[in-house]
Amino acid sequence: MKKEGIAERILKLKEKKNAIILAHNYQTGDVQDIADFVGDSLDLSIKASKVEEDVIVFCGVHFMAETAVILSPEKTILIPDANAGCPMADMITAEELRAWKKGNPGSDVVCYVNTSAAVKAECDICCTSANAKNVVASLKGDKVLFAPDKNLSAYIARGSKKKIIPWDGYCYVHNNILPKHVREKKKRYPEAEVWVHPECLPEVIDLADRVFSTGGMVKEARKTALGEVIIGTEAGMIYRLAKENPGKRFYPVKDNAICSNMKKITLEKVLIAMENMEPKVEVSADIRRRAKGAIEKMVSL
Repeated sequence: MKKEGIAERILKLKEKKNAIILAHNYQTGDVQDIADFVGDSLDLSIKASKVEEDVIVFCGVHFMAETAVILSPEKTILIPDANAGCPMADMITAEELRAWKKGNPGSDVVCYVNTSAAVKAECDICCTSANAKNVVASLKGDKVLFAPDKNLSAYIARGSKKKIIPWDGYCYVHNNILPKHVREKKKRYPEAEVWVHPECLPEVIDLADRVFSTGGMVKEARKTALGEVIIGTEAGMIYRLAKENPGKRFYPVKDNAICSNMKKITLEKVLIAMENMEPKVEVSADIRRRAKGAIEKMVSL
């Protein structure tokens, strides 16, 4: 079946089942186009907490869909591919976090949203790349355990008076964007500014003109008078930026900076999930209750 036909069937099912489709900025263009709302982790968390529809089809990776379950437990949350996970989220377990906390008594514990629900249940507050600095600044203590992204932790530590202790985790996509990639693209497009994601290596951030979450990139792209921007994040981000800003040019720092898990979500899988009402994402009541407090603290900021 052609994509146009699949999209038509999805739209009919959406109305029939009172569903809303949420998609992350790294999704493929056709999935973004069928979505009711496209955003970064913070945007999607807030949206998931406010939707009126009975069904949320979450086009992203598993921890994002879990967050939707935590914030809207009365809804049916579907993820089109149950195997769309996040390697960084898998780099720390709840058991490991409990042991880490035990070894650092009195520390505030901040968990990036790129963690499992079980890990979120063990932390004091969650954060996204968009609000991480504000979250850390809001804490009363001077010592912060930050999991799991060491690169985001290093970015937050810049200018912070707090002692931030990172877990040894990272996003493989951003970790493989290297200074040489920035220099090569800057040489090719000398008039372009460089915007990078805070999950990038510190050496890459040092070469950037601006540092933004994907949501920040979207907002700044609308406002900027620049005609060219080099974008240092997952390459799927280029689709939305180009679509919303047709008079401007956006180039990926690294052409093959692709999250294979994000790309597991396809238009066909969205249709199948809505037809079968599965795979459903579920979180146990105990973990949901404990994780909800950490997420709600983040959203309230």
